[in-house]
Amino acid sequence: MKYFITLMFLSLFLSASLLDFKYLEEAKKAYNDKNYTKAQENYAKVHNDEARFNEADSLYRQKRYKEAIEVYKSIVNPKLEAKKLHNIGNSYAYMKKIDEAINSYEDALKLGEDNDTKFNLELLKKKKEEQKKKKDKKDDKKKKDDKNKKEDKNNKEKKDDKNKKESDKKKSKEEKDKEKKESDKKKKEQENKEKNKKKEDEKKQSQMNEQNKTQAPISNMEERKWQKMLNKRGVNTLMIPLNKGEKNNETNPW
Repeated sequence: MKYFITLMFLSLFLSASLLDFKYLEEAKKAYNDKNYTKAQENYAKVHNDEARFNEADSLYRQKRYKEAIEVYKSIVNPKLEAKKLHNIGNSYAYMKKIDEAINSYEDALKLGEDNDTKFNLELLKKKKEEQKKKKDKKDDKKKKDDKNKKEDKNNKEKKDDKNKKESDKKKSKEEKDKEKKESDKKKKEQENKEKNKKKEDEKKQSQMNEQNKTQAPISNMEERKWQKMLNKRGVNTLMIPLNKGEKNNETNPW
């Protein structure tokens, strides 16, 4: 029984090994034919770190960088650590995650010197520096543009304020002129009114004077005559006495 179980496990192991060999052969052929999708599928059927490394590489060739990184990170074989970190750095670089790529390259170089890894690291550091300069230049340009916009805005506000003051001043002057004209007009109308009234009064006075000239003054004799007549009728009234010194106009006795 013991021998039977051992033989069964040996048979299964040999069968699995034969299948792995088959998958690896098909994966290798597909990879060489640049059929990276088929290669990745066959490598995924073999459960060891070497096969996972090639599976991740096949994903990398398909530009499926995020999936490739996940497979690379699942590899635990220390002999593959440096190469794994190098390829993870490459994947991050293509994803334009420069800081992550630099960190991966630096970690790989800590495990051993590699010219390709070193070259990629220096290249990305240079690219990062260029990006920084470009960003600084862009920021400087933005600051300068913002400053110019602010100055333009201030100048416009000053100009608008000046125009407003001039407009208000002009408006105030026009209003004052209008008020003065209205005041002068009213004053002139009042003067004309008073002048007309004065003329009217003078005219009336003149007419009264003319009327008084045409009426003969009452003589002393006439005054006594009227007084006597009024007395007879029993009507008393007051007569304005003639001033002393006036000539007696009595020409005919009553």
